[in-house]
Amino acid sequence: MSSSLRAPVLRPRKSFGQRLRLDLSRHWALYLLVAPAVAVIAVFSYAPMYGVVIAFKNFRPAFGILDSPWVGLRNFERFFSSYQFTNILTNTLGISLYSIAACFPAPVILALMMNQVRNKGRQRAIQTITYMPHFISVIVVSGMILTFLNVNTGLYGHLMRALGVAQPTDLLASKNLFSTIYVLSDVWQHTGWDSIIYMAALSAIDPSLYEAAKVDGASEWDKILHIEIPALVPTMVILLILRAGGLMNVGFDKVFLLQNGLNLDRSEVISTYVYKVGLINQQYSFSAAVNLFNTVVNFAMLALVNQIARRVGETSLW
Repeated sequence: MSSSLRAPVLRPRKSFGQRLRLDLSRHWALYLLVAPAVAVIAVFSYAPMYGVVIAFKNFRPAFGILDSPWVGLRNFERFFSSYQFTNILTNTLGISLYSIAACFPAPVILALMMNQVRNKGRQRAIQTITYMPHFISVIVVSGMILTFLNVNTGLYGHLMRALGVAQPTDLLASKNLFSTIYVLSDVWQHTGWDSIIYMAALSAIDPSLYEAAKVDGASEWDKILHIEIPALVPTMVILLILRAGGLMNVGFDKVFLLQNGLNLDRSEVISTYVYKVGLINQQYSFSAAVNLFNTVVNFAMLALVNQIARRVGETSLW
């Protein structure tokens, strides 16, 4: 019989343990390199997840987690039936969606604009100036906002009186303006930093595409529409998926520092609510249930947006 007609030799498939041992023996140096990071994540991220069971218990510090009595879904039912539930959820989603609508396209626009600056020195200078606010602490930014918008001693108050307004409106006391102040300060602080990844994507575009477009008589606007924006779409999709995974995570620090009794109706979000009922009122199980609900919604949104992105554009996290 010809050798080409011989039946293939079937080798027994290796088990997962055998494959893992073989991989460890071949790439032990890489596993050793990643071991500290895995250990840190395991100790500080996965091990504390055991404490989530207090969301289903009436946790009492004197009894500990194990001996505290089970209450099932009672804490969740209490939150869902609370008169604050609708308001807190609306505030959280409203600020988060507003932030995505304003903060997501801003770095893309900035990157496209900076890419039009042909002088590399000027481009680097603009980039440095725009991403420097990212390194300012949120506490300091909140203090700057409170100082600048003070109607008596702040820049806003002096400017309004210089324009002839004797009694300027207290912007921080206006509940309808709270989300705008929060989002615009985020745009100022993070747009430059977030544009770096888009600048990197633009730098990877094949120069021959620009040359071909120039030969065809394309304008600068045509290059942006047909070369640069399509090159940014995969990066934009991935970042949008990640942003959707944090839909319910409105930054605690800035919201809490800008809160006051007059804007509380629009500024109370899940993160500040969890802090107040959990640490101040010491309702540990109830606050854990609220936070677990927040996490589950975030994960569901991450999976949903990822699935939509994969079906529509074939770009996804998994």
